[in-house]
Amino acid sequence: MTNAETEKTEKKEGIRMPELLVIARHTMTAGKEEEVLALLPKLVAAARTEPGNVSFTAYRQLDAPRTYVLLERYASREAFAAHRETAHFKELVLGEIVPRLDDRVIEMFDVPE
Repeated sequence: MTNAETEKTEKKEGIRMPELLVIARHTMTAGKEEEVLALLPKLVAAARTEPGNVSFTAYRQLDAPRTYVLLERYASREAFAAHRETAHFKELVLGEIVPRLDDRVIEMFDVPE
């Protein structure tokens, strides 16, 4: 279902869930940076194909090169929950990226209309 289809369904059913912004800040383990950075384009590309994904981008911090953030925007909290159940999340994030991190902080925000 596309974002427009989701919005139409929500309006038709009288439900309007706020979009969700997720900021995932990851600090890579020293010596693992290139391995993690090589995985990010795969994650970004896969996440962008998800029905409830509005946007998904990765940024490396200029003054802390072992740190990057993922800015993720979803049509709803349910879309984010679905993202965390995808094969690419389980394989790339949990299976490949997280073991190569020293720190992982996830912040979630409702997007005001």
